[in-house]
Amino acid sequence: MKIFKAQSYRKHLCHGIVPVTFMVVNMLLCAHAFAQGVKGGKKISPDLFGLFFEDINYSADGGLYGELVQNRSFEYSPTDRREWHSFSFWQYITPGFSYGSLNIETTSPVHPNNPHYAVLNIEHLGDSGVGIRNDGFAKIPVKAGEKYHFSVFAKLLSQDPVNIVVSLQNPKGETLAESKIRVSSPDWQKYTTDLVVSATNDSTALVVLATTKGKLALDVVSLFPANTFKNRPNGLRADLAQLLADIHPKFIRFPGGCLAHGDGLGNMYRWKNTIGPIEQRVEQKNIWGYHQTAGLGYFEYFQFCEDIGAKPLPVLPAAVSCQNSGGTWRIGGTGQKAIDMSEMQDYIQEVLDLVEWANGPAASTWGAKRAAAGHPAPFNLQYVGIGNEDKITPEFEQRFKMIYDAVKAKHPEITVIGTVGPFPEGEDFDKGWKLANTLQVPVVDEHYYSAPEWFISNQYRYDTYKRNATKVYIGEYASRGNKMKNALAEAAYMTAIERNGDVVSLASYAPLLAKSGFTQWNPDMIYFDNTSAYPTVNYYVQQLFSVNQGDTYFENVVSKNPADSALAASCVQDSKTGDVILKLVNAGPEQGSMKINLSAFGKLDAAAAKTVLNGSPEAANVFGSAAAVTPVTSAFNAAKTFEYTAPPMSLTVIRVRKKK
Repeated sequence: MKIFKAQSYRKHLCHGIVPVTFMVVNMLLCAHAFAQGVKGGKKISPDLFGLFFEDINYSADGGLYGELVQNRSFEYSPTDRREWHSFSFWQYITPGFSYGSLNIETTSPVHPNNPHYAVLNIEHLGDSGVGIRNDGFAKIPVKAGEKYHFSVFAKLLSQDPVNIVVSLQNPKGETLAESKIRVSSPDWQKYTTDLVVSATNDSTALVVLATTKGKLALDVVSLFPANTFKNRPNGLRADLAQLLADIHPKFIRFPGGCLAHGDGLGNMYRWKNTIGPIEQRVEQKNIWGYHQTAGLGYFEYFQFCEDIGAKPLPVLPAAVSCQNSGGTWRIGGTGQKAIDMSEMQDYIQEVLDLVEWANGPAASTWGAKRAAAGHPAPFNLQYVGIGNEDKITPEFEQRFKMIYDAVKAKHPEITVIGTVGPFPEGEDFDKGWKLANTLQVPVVDEHYYSAPEWFISNQYRYDTYKRNATKVYIGEYASRGNKMKNALAEAAYMTAIERNGDVVSLASYAPLLAKSGFTQWNPDMIYFDNTSAYPTVNYYVQQLFSVNQGDTYFENVVSKNPADSALAASCVQDSKTGDVILKLVNAGPEQGSMKINLSAFGKLDAAAAKTVLNGSPEAANVFGSAAAVTPVTSAFNAAKTFEYTAPPMSLTVIRVRKKK
């Protein structure tokens, strides 16, 4: 590491380099302060660690969203992928020498937002019938004894009613569950029935078979497990949602980063298109190269946040599309498009309407829509993000300022989070910070994906940020790997985030979820397939920090050898419980010693809990195998002062309870 001449400290940080002189001085000061004992501590953000959900890697449809039918509304198209069309993932079936026809029509849809529907004409019945089959997202998994809710919108196009047999069949064509419905109305109606499965199978298909002659229209063909998270209708896959709940995040940012501002103006994520009955929502291309039904929409996001005690943090476009629109990812930023100024007042009202929808009384215009969905009480929205990794162009600056000023004037209780571009340095970063300082934006969103070494060397990034100015939300970060060495580099950095919790208000690892075989971005926190989920080592680091958050940071509790750069530590206290929480990181190959002094905290219970996560530098939880590295909790005797020997490549959390 070089020793630099006097230059801007932040400049060195932006290049991932920390001057040795600063590091040594800082460490020596910490060692001196330790000798003086704990004094008071400083308040840090109570919302420090949370989650960032982006609909990438099939995280929503085919993932967290519980729907088991793929292309349920026949809205897939070449816009999503060149080879896709309205019948993608559907098969026309005529078992038993039956015949008829299947077409897509748009003349009289269930709703204008959902224009395509299938028309099934049953001309001749052999031994069985005429129908359609869906294999879901790489097959449909079912469990013996469990119930599945089937629904479909249908209308009769012939004179006599049409009987339909709905079944779940295994790869051999054997029926695992079956039920019947009768379509009798010439108007669109929703028909529902339940299927109870007789045998567990990971590779079933849904079959909808008309068994009487006639003609009918079908749309929004849906199959949901009854056992969704919290048993919510139109709900979430229970095991994935529970893994997220087990992190105990303080907030969840959604619906994404690049997804939010979209691939061109027509692809921007518009929150109003994602609420209300699912048959009325607007489906569209996903910027990551597939399709989004909007079944997991703003109501479901807010409801999930409430269900797990996390604050909602929706991110809205800053009236510009992604600068990488049109396939220019990471190149030049020539694709950014801006909403025309003649449309800006309508767009600003859309942002303001979100606050009313989330927080307004049930009698208000948009609060009534929330109440109609089943939630008359406000969601208590506190944060709203405006923009994501945007190129800081004059068009962006003008529109961001208009939105920010309007929200600040109408809703001063809302904390607006701005953006400073896609990188932790460079032109957009500097311009973004300049704009934030000029407008006095409360919080800005910094992102960085870097090697583990970057996180180790940048632990002092926020030490010199102004303490009473714009705060930071680290909305996306990861060390480009899912090995133990990656997770511990992140853990060391997170101790620095706690140390600077008066400047850093929020932080979230990204991306969150990735489906095996459908992944556009690595690394991710949790990998999954149709039946199982596999938390990475990074997941357990995030969980240990999140479930052990505090609201006061203490500088002088832990001391170590200043020359041992592999060691990092933090000490926080939870004012609600009085618990003192130590996080001790050893990112090196040899054991390391740290001295702890708890004498200034008054009466603490010596019977503490110690949780250790450790493994070799290359250790990882491999998808499809039992987890190799998981936290282990044991009892620990916490004296007023003690020395702790941290195992090689480890994160240790010691939680000491206040004595009753």
